[in-house]
Amino acid sequence: MTELKRTLGLTDLVLIVIGTVIGSGIFIVPATTLQQAGGSVSVALLVWLVAGILSLLGALTYGEMGAMNPDAGGLYVYIRDAFGELPAFLYGWTALLVIASGSCATLAVAFSSYLGQIVPLSPGIAKVISVLMIAATMALNVRGTRQSADVQNWTTGLKASALVIMGAVLLLSGTHGGGGGAAAVSPPAHVSFSMFATAMIGVLWAYEGWQYATFSAGETRDPQRTFPRGIIFGTACLIGIYILANLGYIAALGPLRASQSTRIAADAVGALLGPIAGKIIAAIILVSMFSAANGIALTAPRLYYSMARDGVFIRKLAEVHPRYGTPANAVVVCSVWAMVLATTGTFEQLFTYVVFVGWIFYALGGVAIFVYRRKQPNALRPFRVPGYPITPMLFVLAAAAVVINTIVTQPGRAALGLTVTAVGVPFFFVWRAYARDVPVAAPPDA
Repeated sequence: MTELKRTLGLTDLVLIVIGTVIGSGIFIVPATTLQQAGGSVSVALLVWLVAGILSLLGALTYGEMGAMNPDAGGLYVYIRDAFGELPAFLYGWTALLVIASGSCATLAVAFSSYLGQIVPLSPGIAKVISVLMIAATMALNVRGTRQSADVQNWTTGLKASALVIMGAVLLLSGTHGGGGGAAAVSPPAHVSFSMFATAMIGVLWAYEGWQYATFSAGETRDPQRTFPRGIIFGTACLIGIYILANLGYIAALGPLRASQSTRIAADAVGALLGPIAGKIIAAIILVSMFSAANGIALTAPRLYYSMARDGVFIRKLAEVHPRYGTPANAVVVCSVWAMVLATTGTFEQLFTYVVFVGWIFYALGGVAIFVYRRKQPNALRPFRVPGYPITPMLFVLAAAAVVINTIVTQPGRAALGLTVTAVGVPFFFVWRAYARDVPVAAPPDA
């Protein structure tokens, strides 16, 4: 058995997008965004809206390519077809070392941090909890795609519903929503592009994950119709959920207190409904983080599976488990490396690396649509990105602006991210040369 089964439907894809994206960011990042926006609610909300629109433009762009070429590996496949094996490999390399594993590690670190608000944890125990959380998602995704998707659906439904209810209750009941609240706060005297773009870094991390759905295109039923609808609808829902949550936080706490909070969701709920409600929302946040980490484990290993199948990565990762029908080896490798990152990094360090390096390749994926259109003008396209070529062009330009701003404002972290990517070049040639000498095992009864 060497192929993955198509078991995912439209609801699965929508909830994979929402569940993978909503992790810890929306419960933590809004306070930092307010600080970086100079304390202006209007600027902070604009950052959340622009970041969401940017993600939606990317989802529309990838929707066309995913419907046209619904293969496991998603974004890796688009980059490979447009620019060749080396750039595609470098994306997979950095996804393993930084992007996907880093996102999972960041969620695990945040998970133990929030759990510490309910049950006091020593630093050592907190690291053990982070590792155990990743281990749980690893075991679930080795056991089966359908089972993991079912868990993803239930946990995503819980946290999305909780966020909507929480945002609505806070907005309607908050004492800072009237004349002295969000609407009355004016923008700071000067908002530079650098200030705006810096605030976007954290917000883009909060939106990070919609592109993971592309990795599961090879396991989607009727992918020509289902895939674009799933990734686009899921991303659009996120914008509304995030804006509502931000408005609720500010209505409950006021701009100043909200910007100073280190646990903005729990503080906002606790301020209006008491400490017990704060602990309840903290428990929901834990479910949210687990769900997001599970979404990564459900999708990202398909990228490494596809790379190995192409002969540019470890061959064992192309194997499908004979009993569970999952890329079990790829799941284990990704999870184990995430455990290493979770025990050695901090929340802020990890998410900066994830966003910066990731958006380099997301921009390349956006450019790929122009190559597809030029090389295959008559190919069947069940879904065409609306507003072409403006839509993908805006996505690519915005992604490039974020990357450039990170290089200018945080050169040290940017250099580390680029170094990690460059280190993959010799590994590409080693693995490709080795693959030529190792035949791919034929499927049983072929």
